[in-house]
Amino acid sequence: MNLTLFRVTARLNWLIGLIIFAVMLMYMATIISMFDPESMQGLLAMLETLPPGLVAAMGFDKLGTTLTSFLAGNYYGFIAIMFPMIYCIIIANRLVARHVDSGSMAYLLSTPNSRVTIVTTQALYLLGSITVLLGLVTAAGIAVSQAMFPGRLDTGGFLRLNLMTLLTFYAISGICFFFSCIFDETKYSLAYGAGIPIAFFVINMLANVSERYAWLRNFTIFTLLNPAQILAGDPFTVTAGLILTGIALVTYAAAIMVFNRRNLPI
Repeated sequence: MNLTLFRVTARLNWLIGLIIFAVMLMYMATIISMFDPESMQGLLAMLETLPPGLVAAMGFDKLGTTLTSFLAGNYYGFIAIMFPMIYCIIIANRLVARHVDSGSMAYLLSTPNSRVTIVTTQALYLLGSITVLLGLVTAAGIAVSQAMFPGRLDTGGFLRLNLMTLLTFYAISGICFFFSCIFDETKYSLAYGAGIPIAFFVINMLANVSERYAWLRNFTIFTLLNPAQILAGDPFTVTAGLILTGIALVTYAAAIMVFNRRNLPI
């Protein structure tokens, strides 16, 4: 890893992470505040005015009876998937494909650093920044929950839920990074690096609409992030975590190998 490149990359991309964190924190605080039984009645009344399929697709059909299950159903079923996914898509494209497309990769490769060093540094930045983003969201969730509803949050279950979310986005970021390393132009990098995660996201929403579409869960990686199973301590959670870790390792390793061997337009 090259520390100078890592610091430059962080300086160029920190604002995007800050914006995503601010939005996620805003939704987190809002949803936690809705756990108030008086506010819950208003939320239920609002949801009743929406189409049932839309409510189910967004994961809002399982409100939960505890603060932890309430967060699991209403935050980790939609918000905690959508915004980190957006972050992975944007940053992965900027780390490699954008440099190649703009020609700035030629300057990086003209330094004494090897291709492997450069692309590994970018990969470590993506993994590290995702870890920091979700780590801050986790800490903020615990802090806000303690401030509003002391002692009501199952911290252990909440941490397990966030760990599985982190592993999910290690895998998603690996897919995005892989396509960023394959293509010379950002339009192709985004077409696949964004298209596949978004397809997973849409399929996951459709699978939640009704049992008639439940079979679609076999075609999306987000099936492995099941908040109810995680909080219940389902043994499959361990298997899901290993699968997600495996996807991340394979996609990042493949991305580094492909970038090291391909011909670049420089």
